[in-house]
Amino acid sequence: METKEGSGTTGAKEEVAAAGEPGGGMSLMARQPLAVRPCSLAASLDVLGERWSLLAIREMGYGVHRFGRIAGYTGASRDILADRLRKLEAAGVIERRQYSEHPPRYEYHLTEAGRELHPVLLSLFQWGDKWAVEEPALTLRHECGHQLEIDHVCRHCGGPVRRGTVEARVSRPQE
Repeated sequence: METKEGSGTTGAKEEVAAAGEPGGGMSLMARQPLAVRPCSLAASLDVLGERWSLLAIREMGYGVHRFGRIAGYTGASRDILADRLRKLEAAGVIERRQYSEHPPRYEYHLTEAGRELHPVLLSLFQWGDKWAVEEPALTLRHECGHQLEIDHVCRHCGGPVRRGTVEARVSRPQE
């Protein structure tokens, strides 16, 4: 399967292969002109796509709000953590709350945007348990008493959300 480098065109064999790939509608993206994609995933990763940011969010989710404890539990250096917290605050994922005036000291709390990352973190936990560690460091249990197993389903029909059940549609043409 050959592609003309940088031209955005594909060979006929590649077109047929992409159309017949499992995942159906997602293969549309493989047939788009070759260019950097505008993408919500890329925008999310600009804010979150770095270890220390996600670990800081994890700690706030655990109820750890003070800088020194976040640094201690994540292992992040103080200067890197301060930078990541500033970036998360600027993006509206966390907010600082002053708890001491003399000297000025702040706690870090998740905003609504930060709290909405909880299912994402749980999915990463589950993926890590399966693919990244020999033995999980902790077990997550649901309120029903069973070990938590994240299952992504469509809110409208209840069907599974997998690569083969999702269709990609370009919502606006690339410039």
